[in-house]
Amino acid sequence: MTEETNKNGPDADAAEAYAAEAQEDQAQAEAETEAEGGEGDALDALRAENADLRDRFLRLAADMDNLRRRTDREIKDAKSYAVTGFARDMLSVSDNLRRAIESLPEEARTGADAAVTALIEGVEMTERGMLATMERHGIRKIEPVGQKFDPNFHQAMFEVPNPDVANNTVVQVVQAGYAIGERVLRPAMVGVAKGGPKAEAAEDAAKA
Repeated sequence: MTEETNKNGPDADAAEAYAAEAQEDQAQAEAETEAEGGEGDALDALRAENADLRDRFLRLAADMDNLRRRTDREIKDAKSYAVTGFARDMLSVSDNLRRAIESLPEEARTGADAAVTALIEGVEMTERGMLATMERHGIRKIEPVGQKFDPNFHQAMFEVPNPDVANNTVVQVVQAGYAIGERVLRPAMVGVAKGGPKAEAAEDAAKA
């Protein structure tokens, strides 16, 4: 036996061995704890990344849906209003047809010969056909007589004193107006009533 062994005996060796084993167990436990902590951090990082990707996906889906709706609306508007410029130019043709019809007095038409009557009927038929074609393309004639004056669709040219008609009621059309879809192609030039009751009062009286 060594001097140390003789001094402390076999119990000292056992204590040292136990201490060394306990130290190894503690080190292993600490290593396992660190490993578990690392796995937890990695899992949290993956969850955070997944949440970020999901948020990005939802935003992208919303953007794509808005883009689709906007594109559909633009395509619809393009189809509806593609003929706006052409239609506006054709209004002068429609006006001239109407002027040609109105230029002949009724008594002249009554006493006209067959050729003149056929010509007048041909012009009227041409006007009706033109208006029907315009309607098929979404162009409609504004019929404002009897309606409340609307600056979005009407252009007031003069006032007509009339105490029996509500103020700002359209009573005469100087030039026909047209609309395409929800847009005004040309406002109707009109005369409006003046001197009658306010439109609101007249509406209330009519309801009563």
